[in-house]
Amino acid sequence: MVRAKRADFNQIAKTYGIDPVIARIMVNRGVPQEEMGNYLRPSIDQLHEGTLLPDATKAAAIIREAIANGKQIRVIGDYDIDGICSTYILTEGIRRRGGVVDYAIPHRIEDGYGVNPQMIRQAVDDGVELVITCDNGISAFEAMEEAKQLGLAVIITDHHQLHYEEVDGERQYVMPPALAVVNPHRPDSTYPYPQICGAVVAWKLIFVLYAQMGIDAQEAMEFLEEAAFATVGDIMPLQDENRAIVKLGLEQMAGTRNVGLHALIQRSGIDPATLSAYHIGFVLGPCFNATGRLDTADLALELLRETDAKAAIRRAEELIRLNEERKQMTEDGLAMALDVIEAEHLAEDDVLVVYVPSLHESLNGIVAGRLKERFYRPTFVLSDGAECVKGSGRSIEGYVMNEKLEACSQYLLYYGGHPMAAGLSMKKEEIAAFRAALNADANLDEATLTPKIYIDVPMPLSYISMNLVHQLDALEPFGNANEKPCFADKNLVVERVYPIGKEKQYRKLSLRMDNGRRMDGLYFGDGAELDAFLQDHDRLMITYYPSINVFRDTESLQVTITHYQ
Repeated sequence: MVRAKRADFNQIAKTYGIDPVIARIMVNRGVPQEEMGNYLRPSIDQLHEGTLLPDATKAAAIIREAIANGKQIRVIGDYDIDGICSTYILTEGIRRRGGVVDYAIPHRIEDGYGVNPQMIRQAVDDGVELVITCDNGISAFEAMEEAKQLGLAVIITDHHQLHYEEVDGERQYVMPPALAVVNPHRPDSTYPYPQICGAVVAWKLIFVLYAQMGIDAQEAMEFLEEAAFATVGDIMPLQDENRAIVKLGLEQMAGTRNVGLHALIQRSGIDPATLSAYHIGFVLGPCFNATGRLDTADLALELLRETDAKAAIRRAEELIRLNEERKQMTEDGLAMALDVIEAEHLAEDDVLVVYVPSLHESLNGIVAGRLKERFYRPTFVLSDGAECVKGSGRSIEGYVMNEKLEACSQYLLYYGGHPMAAGLSMKKEEIAAFRAALNADANLDEATLTPKIYIDVPMPLSYISMNLVHQLDALEPFGNANEKPCFADKNLVVERVYPIGKEKQYRKLSLRMDNGRRMDGLYFGDGAELDAFLQDHDRLMITYYPSINVFRDTESLQVTITHYQ
């Protein structure tokens, strides 16, 4: 599919001093012309005021009073990237202002998601006087009732959707009882851009707290890199202030003063000068998530809090080791899930519900994501937990997963999440009914279930220049809702093919254009499959992204091929 949004690309290019191709990509991303300057040059001025978050001012005042009176504060986070970064921001932000604060992160297996009644009772037993949740709490009705009964003060900070009840055809949103509920999705919220992660909610609360205490906002800006890390790791849309947070956060992270984060970047073999959203999403972030999946997320939090360089390297290496173990377990789990799909003929369903009893429950979401990519269907993967069946879902565009779960809530013990991802728990005997109900209510037509490749610009390789590639850098960071641009060319002659990669599994192609010029194309898909294709075809149509290759101080243009036919 070629994106066909119309605009005067030449005039936009002239206004902003850019190539018309760059103008077209911004139009394709839905960037209003009056906002293109901000898009090209993200700045601190694009961040929204934390006081616009509902209850943020009230919550900050409660925390300020607790600090002043030496009250014991406990931050209760979550075991994923967002929860870990949220917990770090709140605990460190309060500690630096003299607060008596500790933290607790639920154990994925023993505690499940979010704050629970047992954690509330433990806080009371430990003499805690104020609990602050982060990246969770908006669904913790039972735990909040327990806190209310025990007289424990609680502030909820969260970014997940509120639960609602249908009353006379209208949604009535409900929140757990707490002294303050800081959540941009509250129906009474005036926050301009609600699609922020839990760590950004926590970070904005620290801004409000510091302002009330007369502390320079620059002190709160030190947590920018953790907010950026979580924004990418939690797959938030890279639009509006999220784009500025990630762009500026990556710049700050490249020279980070956080000893633990520096060690993880170093031991992962990443050049800080080239640090990108890709590295957070696919290299560093998975190391954080692996701790919560296979051990305890405390390991990642302790890395962020580490101040000794040698100890930080040891901690970083442990995270990398856990992630390698997680990768192998994922491959094994994927194979088991595919066996179940084949045995039970599930590939015929519009919504996949795959029950793999022995799969480690922490890997449900990853395997669901892999299956979603393979079958292009909304996918739930379930496995046996300690007391019930646990599950995670990953969705496709056009299927709002959290709302579909709401409609099937009678089969579930717990559920929550986003339009594109969700978590749940249920009794084993409800699986068949749950699968049937989801498919009966799927409302997915063939067009929605057909994966699409969106081409931004059909552009011959001959148009690519060093200047254009450098201008493309201004469009980063790439990610959710700001995808890497996709270009296409056709009728390219393949002159030579070279195996590349440690196991010679990838391919480097010498491509000849119509004007006789040649350019290298790199393909990181199945090299053997491409070889078989090229036995019958000597010309290709490709989608690609251009880059600059540097070899022995010599620069040359090349493209990375994403699809071919």
